[in-house]
Amino acid sequence: MGTVTLGVSIAVPEPHGSLLQERRAGFGDPAAHGIPTHVTLLPPTEVDAALLPRVQAHLAAIAAVSDPFAMRLDGTGTFRPLSPVVFVKLVEGAAGCDLLQQRIRDAAGPLPRELQFPYHPHVTVAHGIPDEAMDRAFEELAGYTAEWTCRSFALYEQGADEVWRKLYDYEFGSGRTVSAVPAQGGSPVDAPARTPAG
Repeated sequence: MGTVTLGVSIAVPEPHGSLLQERRAGFGDPAAHGIPTHVTLLPPTEVDAALLPRVQAHLAAIAAVSDPFAMRLDGTGTFRPLSPVVFVKLVEGAAGCDLLQQRIRDAAGPLPRELQFPYHPHVTVAHGIPDEAMDRAFEELAGYTAEWTCRSFALYEQGADEVWRKLYDYEFGSGRTVSAVPAQGGSPVDAPARTPAG
């Protein structure tokens, strides 16, 4: 069956998601329209396609015992010079994201994954573009704020066209088994080796 490239993330809801995606495109980031706005929980990870049912069950089980939590974005940050990324900072909800990503990457599960950088949840708004455009993204979004309640995460697959497409949404539950809901759409996950995880 071969392999698939998967990612897991929390989508930034509307209208904020589309607004930040358009801003990212406006800064000249060619990946913007293939990567809807998100907070990464599992960076791009190559998995044997035969493991997909096990991955789905693993994520559903995590979502079933997870509770909604508040998320808030405020201001900008950057990983430069370590990595060419400008992001909107997650100032509330980082602990919830960190717990989820640890459970997803658990060594006993089907998605064990070492991170290249310490986990740092954020929303990328510019990646690998000229410094002048990175500076503009950093300055123009410095006053940006958004808040919402996170109630789910999603599994995405990267296509041959490098566009990320949503496979399933996983709604948070209260200890019961939750089945994944098939969905369509583009996905959020930044390129693997070039950006810090999250």
